[in-house]
Amino acid sequence: MSQQTAPTQRVRLLVVDDDADMLRLLSMRLNAAGYAVTSVGSAEAALAHMEIERPQVVLSDVRLPGRDGLALFDEIRQRHPALPVILITAHGTIPDAVAATAKGVFTYLTKPFDSKDLLEKIAQAAALSAPNEPGPLADETWRSEIVSRSTRIADLLAEARLVAQSDASVLLRGDSGSGKELLARAIHKASPRAGKPFVAVNCGAIPEALLESELFGHMKGAFTDAVANHKGLFQMAHGGTLLLDEIGDMPPALQVKLLRVLQERAVRPLGSSQSIPVDVRIISATHRDLDAAMESAQFREDLYYRLNVVTLHLPTLAQRREDITLLANHFLAKLAAKYAKRSSGFSPEALKCLSQAPWPGNVRQLYNVVEQVCALSTTPLVPLSLVQRALRSGPAVEVLSFADAKQRFERAYLVDLLKMTDGNAADAARLAQRNRTEFYRLLQKHGLTPGLFKAGSDDVVAGE
Repeated sequence: MSQQTAPTQRVRLLVVDDDADMLRLLSMRLNAAGYAVTSVGSAEAALAHMEIERPQVVLSDVRLPGRDGLALFDEIRQRHPALPVILITAHGTIPDAVAATAKGVFTYLTKPFDSKDLLEKIAQAAALSAPNEPGPLADETWRSEIVSRSTRIADLLAEARLVAQSDASVLLRGDSGSGKELLARAIHKASPRAGKPFVAVNCGAIPEALLESELFGHMKGAFTDAVANHKGLFQMAHGGTLLLDEIGDMPPALQVKLLRVLQERAVRPLGSSQSIPVDVRIISATHRDLDAAMESAQFREDLYYRLNVVTLHLPTLAQRREDITLLANHFLAKLAAKYAKRSSGFSPEALKCLSQAPWPGNVRQLYNVVEQVCALSTTPLVPLSLVQRALRSGPAVEVLSFADAKQRFERAYLVDLLKMTDGNAADAARLAQRNRTEFYRLLQKHGLTPGLFKAGSDDVVAGE
C-alpha cells in the first residue's frame, strides 16, 4: 500500500482526549500530516469549541471525564448530523464502539493503533466531510443563493450536499418563508441532474381539478377547455428535479394518482390511454405536520414513506439570528439596484431593531421589510424609523403564504355559511353553489361539524 499523502488543503480536526501525553502525540502526528488540529481535554470543551468553529472531522477517546466519548458522539449527531466522528477505544469499550458505529460513528480505532491506519481513517472521513473532486461540489456555486454564516445552516447544507449525490426522495420541513425552495434548488444544482430542468409547483395554490392537469398533462379534448395537448410538469422535469411544494395541501384523491406515478415511474395524461415514462427526482416540501395529517386521514401513509426517504429540517429565522444582519444587507444591496438607490447600508440602530424582531414570516418577511424600506428610503443610510414603520405596517404578526391565506379564507367562509344557515349543511351547500357531497368533503377537510352551529352552541373550534 502506498504511503499516506498529506491532504492538499488544511482540513480542520478536533481531537478530544483527557490524557495530555496522548493529546500532544496525536496533535504532533496530525499536524505533521498537514491537518489543522485543535486539541481539547473534555467533551464539554469540544462542544464549546464547535460553537466557535466547526471541524471537518472529530477524533475522540471513548473514556473521558464527565461526559464520555459516546455521549459526545450523541450530542454531535444531534447538532451536526453530517460531521464524521472517529472514536478511539480501549479493549474494554470495544463493544460500545461497535454499537456506536451502527448509530452513525464513522469508525473506531483500538489502542494501540497503527499511525498509518489512523491517517487513512482520518483521510477517508475528511474526504466525506469536504470532497475535493471536480464537479458541482468542488466549489460553492451550488449553494450560492443561500446566504448564511449560521452553523445550523452549514450543517444543513452539509447534509444536503451528501443527499444530492443520490436519487433519494427528499422531504423538506420548515415554517413558511424559511427557504425550502432555495434549498431544493441547491440540492438540484449539487446533484448529477444539475444540467437538467428544475421545476417547482405549489400544490396548495392550484385548484384540485387544474393541479392534476398541471402535474400529469392532458390531451386535446380531455375536457371542455382542453383545446390542445398539454405537457405536464412531470414531463417538463424529465431527467431533472421536481419540487412538490406544500405537498401537505394536496387533495387525497390526487395523492393516490401521485403515488401510482412514483411507483410506476410513468404518467398518464388526462384523456390518454398511454402511459409516458418519466425520470424525475422528487423533492417535496411542507410546513404542515404530516404526522398529524396522516392520523386524521388527510395524508396517505404510503405516499408519506415514499416521499420521506430523507428529511431535512429548515430552521426558522429566529433560530439563526446571526444571519439576520447578513441577509438584510444582502437584500438591501440587491434591491438598491432595483430601485436605483444609492445605499450604504442600515444605521446601527436599524440593524439592532432588525436583529431583535420576532420574524414569524422568516426570511420571506425580512425580504419584504427590506424591500419596503429600500423603496421609501431617501438617504444612503437606512434609518431606524423606516425599519420600525415597515415592521408595524407590514404583517408583523404573521406572514401567510398564498396557500395558507386561501385555507384560512375557505374555513372562515364555511363557518360564516353554517352560522347563516343555523348549521343546515344542505342550505349552506346551496348558497355556496356546491353539491352536497363536495360541501361535506370541504367541511371534513376543515374539521367543521354542522350540528355545532345550531343556535345555542358555542363549541365551534377556532380557525387555524
